[in-house]
This record gives sequence, C-alpha cells and structure tokens, in this order.
Amino acid sequence: MGGPDPAFNPRLVAAIANAKRGALAKSSIESAIAQGQGKTTSGVALESVTIEAMLPFSVGAVIECQTDSKMRTIQDVRAIISRRGGSITPTGFLFERKGKAVFEKKDALSVDAVLDQAIEAGATDVDVEHDGSLVVETEPSDLSAVTQRLSESLGLKVESLNIIHDPREDTMVVLEEEEMADLEHLVAQLEEDPAVLDVYVNAA
Repeated sequence: MGGPDPAFNPRLVAAIANAKRGALAKSSIESAIAQGQGKTTSGVALESVTIEAMLPFSVGAVIECQTDSKMRTIQDVRAIISRRGGSITPTGFLFERKGKAVFEKKDALSVDAVLDQAIEAGATDVDVEHDGSLVVETEPSDLSAVTQRLSESLGLKVESLNIIHDPREDTMVVLEEEEMADLEHLVAQLEEDPAVLDVYVNAA
C-alpha cells in the first residue's frame, strides 16, 4: 500500500525502520519491497501460487506464495512438507476465504462504536485487537469498497488489506502442546522460503 518509494509512503518508512531495528539485511528489505509490487529486485514479474497440503496431526494448510518459478516453489514446499510426513492434497474446503482490513490504532475505540457503520458499509464482522487496531472482515469481492467507505466515515487510515483463508470452526484440529510445537516448527520452516507469503492452518 502506498507504493515502493519511501518518500511518498510513510508506512513503508516505518516498516523499513522496524526491519532495520530487527537486523534484517538490506537485500531482504529490497526483496520484500519488490515482492510487494509483484516483481523481483531485477524486475521479473512474480506469479501467485496457492498450495494446499495436509500436515502432520491431520492439520490442513493453505500456503500462499509469490514466485518467479511456480514449479520450483511447488517442489520446494512439497519437499519441506514430505520430510515431516505431510502431503500436497486439496484442503481448501477446510477454509473460508475472507477479506480482512486492519485500520490504525485509535484510543477508546470499541466494536459497539463502529458496528452499525461497518455493517452498513458491507462488513461481515468487526473486532478490536488488544493493541487498539480495528479489524474488519468482508466478502473477498467487497474488501476494497468496504474499506474505502469505512476509512472515509471513521476517519481512520488503513494499515493492511488481505484476502485470508480462515479455518472453518467445525474443521479445527485441537493439538496437544507438544504437537503444536512441532507444527509451529514446520510452519516456521515453510515461512523461511522466500516465495512463501502466508501459511494458514486449521489447528488450535
């Protein structure tokens, strides 16, 4: 959001500052900025790829990727999952696609204060995070329009916009503490792949 030039994108300035404080390499920062524009640092266009998989403990996963080589990314992700006993197989039916908008933090903001406006704008759900940021869910096709209406009516800046894969409540897999630790380790391995953007799982 806001474009790749920090001179015209205050949110990008803040993101770069946070990345530097976290000791993220300059090349990684440049790669992330380019990826946000749908290309590599050399200007090659990136392709979106969605990989569905069954992970250990019968946990379904949807893995969103952006890559300049679809075949390589699928092979790399499959190798990580196969080593842990999982497999690439359809799991999208375990999830529901939703639009998700996060608005800037505002003190004393409550769901009750914005619920009517959000519903009128077309939102399907509203929540306020512990840090005070407003989270609004929509139908995927309505995300942009609902976000614009709410931004104007509430006077709030948009922090992020995403189409997410939300696990259906009746498909959730409840794991023991040790199992969850193993799953989190596998998810972390997947997220280390530079092509992987998001990993969604139906586990709790």
